[in-house]
Amino acid sequence: MSAQETDHIAACASIVHKGDPARFRAAMAAPLGLREKLLVLYAFNVEVARAPWVTAEAMIAEMRLQWWHDALGEIAAGGAVRRHEVVTPLSEYLTPEQALALQSLVEARRWDIYPDAFADEAALWTHLSNTTGALMRAALGLAGTETTPKLDEGLKAVALAGWLTAVPALIGQNRHPLPETSEGAIVRLASEGLAKLKTARNQPLPKQARRALLAGWQSEPLLKLALSEPQRVLNGTLELAPFRAQLRLARLAFTNRW
Repeated sequence: MSAQETDHIAACASIVHKGDPARFRAAMAAPLGLREKLLVLYAFNVEVARAPWVTAEAMIAEMRLQWWHDALGEIAAGGAVRRHEVVTPLSEYLTPEQALALQSLVEARRWDIYPDAFADEAALWTHLSNTTGALMRAALGLAGTETTPKLDEGLKAVALAGWLTAVPALIGQNRHPLPETSEGAIVRLASEGLAKLKTARNQPLPKQARRALLAGWQSEPLLKLALSEPQRVLNGTLELAPFRAQLRLARLAFTNRW
């Protein structure tokens, strides 16, 4: 690896460490070759996720997302790619098909710009599939594994767990993250998420793929907590104790599970 490539990886690692510490810890539990790819992918996600929030001007936010959409288009085209500390290494890891698939993630992030509500729970599940779900499908691809319909449902559940932790912050930003905010609706979502996750985890996967999915290490206990204490979703206390969370990650990494 050249000095420039090393610098790019270090820059991406710094972005993820600061902007997405949970995924940073999961990536660090992966083998070195996969770890570098995941750090670049997660840095891309951090940059895209923050793009709609750095300005109150919708047009500027749209332009920022379009920049990332176009960068992925360049990667997919296989020609010259803009020089950037994240885009440059990303272009070295993604196939054209993977780059095109990630454009759905960028497009879905436009939801963050406007205060539109989801029409129903199906629309929310679609959004989760197009954001965190798309990210995890890309991670699987970097590990050399394709998703399956049952596995894809589990990725939606992972996305839901993270989404529920962000509900109070999104409401504070005048967004409408849930079609319904009743405790009954939250219990229903959490129950469906746990069922999806259980089915997905019964699917056989190679070790590298399981390492790529470690980013969902907190999903099951978070969904169980939302199921038993749905009020935590609305009052901002849906979280695991740091020691418990770290112990779970270590256990899953040691046993090659996700």
